[in-house]
Amino acid sequence: MEKLIQTLVKDIGQVLLGKEEQVKMALTCLFARGHLLLEDLPGMGKTTLAHALANVMGLQYNRVQFTSDLLPADILGVSVFDRTSNAFNFHPGPVFTQVLLADEINRTTPKTQSALLEAMAEHQVTVDGETRDLPEPFFVIATQNPVSQSGTFPLPESQLDRFLMRIELGYPDADAELAMFKGQDPSRRLGEIKPRITLEQLAKIQASVEQVHASDSLLGYLQRLVQYTRTSSDFAYGISPRGALALLHCARTWALVHGRDHVLPEDLQQVMPAVVAHRLRDAADYGDQSGYALVEKVLNSVDVLAA
Repeated sequence: MEKLIQTLVKDIGQVLLGKEEQVKMALTCLFARGHLLLEDLPGMGKTTLAHALANVMGLQYNRVQFTSDLLPADILGVSVFDRTSNAFNFHPGPVFTQVLLADEINRTTPKTQSALLEAMAEHQVTVDGETRDLPEPFFVIATQNPVSQSGTFPLPESQLDRFLMRIELGYPDADAELAMFKGQDPSRRLGEIKPRITLEQLAKIQASVEQVHASDSLLGYLQRLVQYTRTSSDFAYGISPRGALALLHCARTWALVHGRDHVLPEDLQQVMPAVVAHRLRDAADYGDQSGYALVEKVLNSVDVLAA
């Protein structure tokens, strides 16, 4: 299993140079059965990562460009009256896929953003009073530009909470950028990425996450991290029980990705910014959605060992 995961990371790394940790985070989110939010400046490789991930996993892939005039029906689908059968026929929208790229999700209005809430939480869509199941696995990768840029509609807390992880890609390092300058644009090699894993293997990896052991001392450390956010005056509100479980699940998955059958404190620390930062607000600046400084404050304030 570890060798297979390393192959996945290597293949995606061919088109996303110098971003091994971010690729592992994206795979961790998929293996943990969550959804991923990619936030960064335009042109940083967000769409490339989503497409490469779908290709290497051999999953059906749809992309929706979110714009200010996009409607919920453009995502979910619509019922059209057929005169021949004298009945309404449902035409599925692009959400009926295994990997959905919601590109620039914060460029559309809250009404359209909310069209994904049921799909992301329950893997189903209700249209015209009828509920339809989505394919398995169902993985949403949403990209958004920084909320400080013009023409954006910040995602509300309820929508952000649907994303298991939020990561930033950042600028490439000097070596990776020089390699891009000297060679062909890596994103043009997307078509060369072939499926490396079957649905059965993916399901086995996802099921194996629950078997990763978390000791009582590790769970105590997790509880102290969570409790600090609930009692410190620096936070507008603390991590919810669902957020705490998400943190534990991602730590288990991160350990599995690195070939371990038990969780270390370092695993919690490694995934905490991606899992928790978008779930926290600064009490002094509620509008700030970054959260990374708050996560660092938590990690620096809570000892690994109980006092």
